Amino acid sequence: MVDARPVGVFDSGVGGLTVLHECLVTMPHEDFVYLGDHARLPYGPRPLDEIRRFAREIGAFLESEDVKLILVACNAATSAALPQLQGELTVPVVGVLTPEAHSAVQATRNRRVGLLATQATVDAGRYRDLVLALDAGVSFRAVACPRLVPLIESDDPYGEETERAVRGYAAPLKEAGVDTVILGCTHYPLIRPIFQRVFGRGVTLVFSAEETAREVAETLVRKGIENDREREGRYRFLTTGDPAAFREMGRRFLQLPIGAVEPVTPARLEEAVA
Repeated sequence: MVDARPVGVFDSGVGGLTVLHECLVTMPHEDFVYLGDHARLPYGPRPLDEIRRFAREIGAFLESEDVKLILVACNAATSAALPQLQGELTVPVVGVLTPEAHSAVQATRNRRVGLLATQATVDAGRYRDLVLALDAGVSFRAVACPRLVPLIESDDPYGEETERAVRGYAAPLKEAGVDTVILGCTHYPLIRPIFQRVFGRGVTLVFSAEETAREVAETLVRKGIENDREREGRYRFLTTGDPAAFREMGRRFLQLPIGAVEPVTPARLEEAVA
């Protein structure tokens, strides 16, 4: 069976493009449509109920665009809304948290796991629940990092200010003696060298875009909705913000060419669940 419909991917901005990159590498024969909700970012500081509403609007919109699976490439949206999306939508929905929690439990040697993420992701507590469900004996410590996303999106993401911020957020995890740290935001892989420098080689950093992409690929095969493997897939982009700004910033995250970016208003998203 061949299903030519695209896979829908969404995030509050461009961070999810790091996950899309792995999907494009893992499934070069599939088509993808990516929506960045720039008009309403950042999601991280917002209340969980509000993030859940945004995610439900985008999920319904992407389903109306005739996608065959939706990947929530946003840690905050996955934390706030994954069960609701899976219950409301008719297409399969995959999030980014479960693969990372699984990788962290497998990687830790001393059963001390840390999480660096946005405030919303920390508040939701989903990572803690997933990690402890896999190993109830793990000591888990979460730290919210509100300064990191703006710094990573700045003109100088690798500057001294970013390094100082990472050192500050890492301090309580180092004091707790963690040997594994989940990078619980899709922006964070762009400054992975800074994290590795701060934590050292003795700490495993977990960002499972590859495993998330593998889960999407396996779901497509299991559901019988994979595309023809002999073809070359295409990808398109939509944003609720400024298309030119999305294209410029997006290249840094996707590390692949970005052509036309289509505008979509938040009002259109809201209409999808009306």
